[in-house]
Amino acid sequence: MGILEGKRLLIAGVLTEASIAYSAARVAQQEGAQLVLSNFGRALKLTERIAKRLPEPAPVIELDVSNDEHLASLADRVGEHLDGLDGVLHSIGFAPQNALGDAFTETPWSDVATAVQISTWSFAALTHACRPMFGEKASVVGLTFDAARAWPVYGWMGVAKAGLESTARYLARELGPDGIRVNLVAAGPLRTMAMKSIPGSEQFEEVWAQRAPLGWDVNDNGPAGRACAVLLSDWFSATTGEIVHVDGGYHAIGA
Repeated sequence: MGILEGKRLLIAGVLTEASIAYSAARVAQQEGAQLVLSNFGRALKLTERIAKRLPEPAPVIELDVSNDEHLASLADRVGEHLDGLDGVLHSIGFAPQNALGDAFTETPWSDVATAVQISTWSFAALTHACRPMFGEKASVVGLTFDAARAWPVYGWMGVAKAGLESTARYLARELGPDGIRVNLVAAGPLRTMAMKSIPGSEQFEEVWAQRAPLGWDVNDNGPAGRACAVLLSDWFSATTGEIVHVDGGYHAIGA
């Protein structure tokens, strides 16, 4: 039996095979989980295509986390495929191009608001939408990029990730008594669609190669995906409000 045998999971944000969410979905199925994937807009077709490359094709539903109707109807639509949920992976983040780069003080509030709504607030909104499907215990996992420090070219997305990390702690505090664990995985830089959209992101690759004690492969999303799968399982049954670094040890090394 796998560590996710019989678990029912929603994986939000699978886009390509390079996605951490795709790696997590693949490992989850190998470990016995049943899945529903989600995305929206033009990305929905990509997710439907990539879902067929999993060990077992998974159903895909439309979910725009900025759409109140999508969130309100989520339980019913997931319920067409699964009779409940034991966990959810939030792999969702977006910032307009104006909110990225180094023109930090020049970014208009409208762009900052979009980054915070999609990358931060949606973590709580998605968790709330999934609560009617949770049983006596459940696991919520999100993805961050170490927000303890300011990074070049990351701009307001770094602020949004800092907010995400705080959101995870507040959710862990509020939902723990209901048996819901909330944790984050902080992966090192990977050549995902999200990272490629950040101008100058190659700077991350160079410094990680130099400083990560275990080394770092920007093309290998396997370690991060496996970390997500373990957190979604019962193996970390007493862990919540945690950020698990999967970055080759980079976060622990001073410059």
